[in-house]
Amino acid sequence: MKTQRISGQIVDLRTRRIYPGVVEWAGGRITRIGADAGVRERQFIAPGFVDAHIHIESSLLPPAEFARWAVVHGTVATVSDPHEIANVLGVPGVDYMIREARRSPFKFNFGAPSCVPATTFETAGAALDARTVARLLARPEIKYLSEVMNFPGVLARDASLLAMITAAKKHGKPVDGHAPGLRGTAAARYAAAGITTDHECFTLPEALDKLKAHMKILIREGSAARNFAALAPLVRSHPAQVMFCSDDLHPDLLMVRHLDEHVRRALRAGADRFDVLRCASVNPVEHYHLDVGQLRVGDPADFIVFEGWKNLKVRRTYLRGELVARDGRSLLPRQPAKTPNHFKARPRRVGDFACRAASPNAAKAGFGDPALQLNVIEALNGQLITHHGREAPRIVGDAVGSDVKRDLLKIAVINRYSPAAPVAIAIIKGFGLRAGAIASSVAHDSHNIVVVGVDDASLCAAANLVIKARGGLSVVGRGRRAVLPLPIAGLMSDRDGRVVARRYTQLDRMAKVLGSKLDAPFMTLSFMALLVIPDLKLSDRGLFSAASWGFVPVAAPA
Repeated sequence: MKTQRISGQIVDLRTRRIYPGVVEWAGGRITRIGADAGVRERQFIAPGFVDAHIHIESSLLPPAEFARWAVVHGTVATVSDPHEIANVLGVPGVDYMIREARRSPFKFNFGAPSCVPATTFETAGAALDARTVARLLARPEIKYLSEVMNFPGVLARDASLLAMITAAKKHGKPVDGHAPGLRGTAAARYAAAGITTDHECFTLPEALDKLKAHMKILIREGSAARNFAALAPLVRSHPAQVMFCSDDLHPDLLMVRHLDEHVRRALRAGADRFDVLRCASVNPVEHYHLDVGQLRVGDPADFIVFEGWKNLKVRRTYLRGELVARDGRSLLPRQPAKTPNHFKARPRRVGDFACRAASPNAAKAGFGDPALQLNVIEALNGQLITHHGREAPRIVGDAVGSDVKRDLLKIAVINRYSPAAPVAIAIIKGFGLRAGAIASSVAHDSHNIVVVGVDDASLCAAANLVIKARGGLSVVGRGRRAVLPLPIAGLMSDRDGRVVARRYTQLDRMAKVLGSKLDAPFMTLSFMALLVIPDLKLSDRGLFSAASWGFVPVAAPA
C-alpha cells in the first residue's frame, strides 16, 4: 500500500493543542501522526465535520449527489433520517437511500424512522409499525432510532412508540428526539423514556430544561429553521452536550455553506476553538458510534485542511484517504439516480379550492356571520412553529376568500395518494404574496401537495404544475409560471446539483417578486402540513392544532 502524507498545523481535539506536524496514511487509514518543528505550512489539519441530524431529501438531491457538494464545505458524514422518503415509499424508500449512499465514499448514517406516518391525522404513502421498525433497527447499517416526533404519544406511554424505543435500546442504538417547546417536568418525562437528543429547541430556556434532563442539544441552522443565534451560548456553557445540524437544507444554500458556517459563527461569537470543532465532529461521532475518523492513528483518514479561524475556509476534504474536494470544487463524480415514485393525484379544477361553509373542515355556520372568526395559521420567518391567530373573515359570495391587504391567503393540501380525496382548505398569514401562488410536493411529513396563493385560479394552476410533473415545486403569477420537477418520490431531482440549485433559486426569486418576504418561502411552505410542530397546521384531512391535539374548524365563534 502506498503511503501518503500531508503536513501542517495539527489540531488535536483530545489534548486540546495545535502543533506543527505530519499526518501519514495508507489503505484509507492513518498510520502515523508526528510532531515536526520544521513544518512551516500555516494550514490546519482537523477532523471532518458531521451533520448530527439532516434529512437528505430536503436538499432535493439523492444521497450521492448531496455528497458531491457537502464535501466542499468539509462535511464527511451525516446522521440522516430517511423518514421523508419512508413516508412516501415505506421500507423500500429507506433501502433506496442506503443503496444510493453506497455509491459515494461519503459516510451516510441512516436511522430507522419512528413516525411513519407522523400522526393518524393525515394520509401518507406508507406506514411503519413497531415490528417493522424493530427489524430495521436490527440491521447493522441502521445506526439509531430517528426522531420520535409524536411526543404526546411518548408522554401518554403509547405502546407502539415504547416498543420502538425498547428495540433501539436492545441493539445499543441511540434514540433521537423531537419535542418543540416541551419544558420542565414534561421534558424530563420525555427524556426518561429513553430519548437522548433534541434538535427542535428554539429558545435557550427550553434547551436548558432538556439539558437538565440529560438530553443532548443539536443546534440547528437550516433553510427554514434557524435557531443558531438563540442557542449559540450553549457552545460555551455546555460544549460536551452540543452538536451541530442543519435538519433541512435546500440546494441553494448547500452550494454555499453547510456545517462550516456553524463553525464560523460559533468562533466569531467567542466560543473556544476546540469546543467548536468538537461540536462539529467528535461529539456526534461518539454519541452515534460512527465509523468516522477523528484524526488518530488507526482511524479512517477522514479529515479536512482549512485556513483561518473566524473566517475559516475549507481548502481540502479527505474521505478514507481520498481527496474528494479542493478549493471549493468537488472531485466526486456525478452518479445518475433511479426515480421511484408514488404519485396518484389527478389535475384539479378551480372550484376545488373554494372554501365554503359546507366544506368538510369549515364551521357549520355561515362565514358571513359577524360573530365568527377564522382560525388562522401564522407562519413565522426562520421558524417551523406557527402561531394560532384569529381573524375576521372576508366573504366573497358564499365563501371565504383571501384578503391580500391583511396578508390572509388561502392554503390548500391535496392528497397525492388518492385521486378522489377532497382538497383541504384553510387561511394562512405570513407568506406575504400579493399575486399568484406557490406549490410543493415536499410537505413534511406525509408529502401531499401544499399550495398557498391569493386566488383559486392561481392555487389550481400551481398545484396542477406539480401534479403534471408527478412531484415538484412551482410558482404561478403575473403572467409567469415555472416548475422544478422532483421525480424521485416527489422529493428529489435526478439532475446535477448545480442545475437544481439554479432552478430552485429561480423559483425562490419568483416567489419573492410576487411579494413573499420569507427568507425561504418554499422551505417554510413545506412545514405548513407538519402537524407535530405547534401550533396550527393543515393536513389533507383538515386544520389541526398541536396544542389541543385535534382538528379545529376553519371558522369558529368569536
